Amino acid sequence: MSAKSVKVDLLTRVEGEGGFHVKIRDQQVQASAVRIFEPPRFFEAFLRGRKFSEAPDITARICGICPVAYQMSACQAVEDAFEVQTDAAIRELRRLLYCGEWIESHALHIYLLHAPDFLGYEDVIQMAKDHPDAVQRGLRLKKIGNTLMTVVGGREIHPINVKVGGFYRAPEKRQLLDLEDELKWARDTAVETVHWAAGFSFPEFERNYEFVALRHPQEYAIQEGWLVSNRGLDIPISEYEQHFAEDHVQHSNALHSTDLEHGSYLVGPLARYNLNFEFLSPLAQATAKESGLGRECRNPFQGIVVRAVELVYACDEALRIIGRYGAPGRPFVEVVPRVGTGHGCTEAPRGILYHKYRFDERGLILSAKIVPPTSQNLKTIEEDLTEFVSSRLHLPKDRLQWQCEQAVRNYDPCISCATHSLKVWIDRQ
Repeated sequence: MSAKSVKVDLLTRVEGEGGFHVKIRDQQVQASAVRIFEPPRFFEAFLRGRKFSEAPDITARICGICPVAYQMSACQAVEDAFEVQTDAAIRELRRLLYCGEWIESHALHIYLLHAPDFLGYEDVIQMAKDHPDAVQRGLRLKKIGNTLMTVVGGREIHPINVKVGGFYRAPEKRQLLDLEDELKWARDTAVETVHWAAGFSFPEFERNYEFVALRHPQEYAIQEGWLVSNRGLDIPISEYEQHFAEDHVQHSNALHSTDLEHGSYLVGPLARYNLNFEFLSPLAQATAKESGLGRECRNPFQGIVVRAVELVYACDEALRIIGRYGAPGRPFVEVVPRVGTGHGCTEAPRGILYHKYRFDERGLILSAKIVPPTSQNLKTIEEDLTEFVSSRLHLPKDRLQWQCEQAVRNYDPCISCATHSLKVWIDRQ
């Protein structure tokens, strides 16, 4: 009986610290485990005893790439508990801020973190030597998203203009109109990005995933909606814990989420695309079809193309909102605390982000629960690795290792939210 091992000490181009271990015996994959060894940061405990108004700013610090997602889910949960209704102008301004985050995050992932895998480079620095124009496009796209976040949110990293009930101040129309030319360039470049990414070579690999995402009756869901799946789930956010549970597994400091009825599930761009395709803008739909994507996509390696389609949509949507923008008479509504429990869920770039808070009569947080998208995808990533490796045991060691790393990066995992360095072992016994 021969024995082999493949070890990668540092898998770069993901955020956080973790690893995975694939065990193979007698040409059979025995188990795959995503090992998250980054220390837990206890944000839920930090929130206890804090005022409701502090939740958006505290939770934003969980992630520097998607702080808006944390702020919006936090605001939504607090406002749900206190029965706060914001007006349409505030809602649109929040959606615009979220578009900025989608643009910067998707551009970062597509061009700087994931494209090197498909083009055969160890990192974007090596890729830039042969593809400088592509890297410059990605950096400019990301900067445009960051600029939009600055104008609306007051800062590109951990925005400071967001508050429960709305914003501390609303941008003036001219500030947003000043962004139009750059956003139009970004939209055109996003269309080019879809076609560019669609030209990559993708491993043949599909699974029968349960896709879970928000769904809104009138738009591509980003900041609100009901939770739906392709297996019949259709629930309000308040029923999340009746259908999903978190488990602590021995090999990880991140909890693993499961659907109580179906087991593993997938969140993020692939889930949103499959469940909400008809709500994409006409340009995004047409670009997807031109690139060869169907109405459904089940190959996680093609997720980079789907992200690019969402990049088109985010630019399109930002331009739509700016074109119709009218500054609200007051950028926030008053919030009166009370005893209650609130639930919030929005679509972070990587998938649904669930928040739940319980408050006393003073508006102090008694308990908090936050379920980030990467935690919800971990079990599915492990199952991907098991099935992917099972059909590729014939590959040379270095090729198998490369594709396993690529399979993890399909999900753009953020280990600090729930991975920058992963250690990879593939043991053959």
